[in-house]
Amino acid sequence: MEKIVIQTDTIQLDQLLKLAGVVPTGGAVKQLLLENRILINGVPETARRKKISPGDVVTLKWDDEEEEYQAVREE
Repeated sequence: MEKIVIQTDTIQLDQLLKLAGVVPTGGAVKQLLLENRILINGVPETARRKKISPGDVVTLKWDDEEEEYQAVREE
């Protein structure tokens, strides 16, 4: 699981995935959502601008593997 440091109380899902270097644009996030490839804390997500809080885990499901990213607050 890769930890993504954020400096705010929350971050939008699309911003988190761009910060992690997973996607180049919000449009790419939209496509992943349409394909049901994104889970937040184990629950499928459909909102590109879903608020992610420190401790939340975002899972990307690919054809043969999964990647996990956890938002953590900058200390």
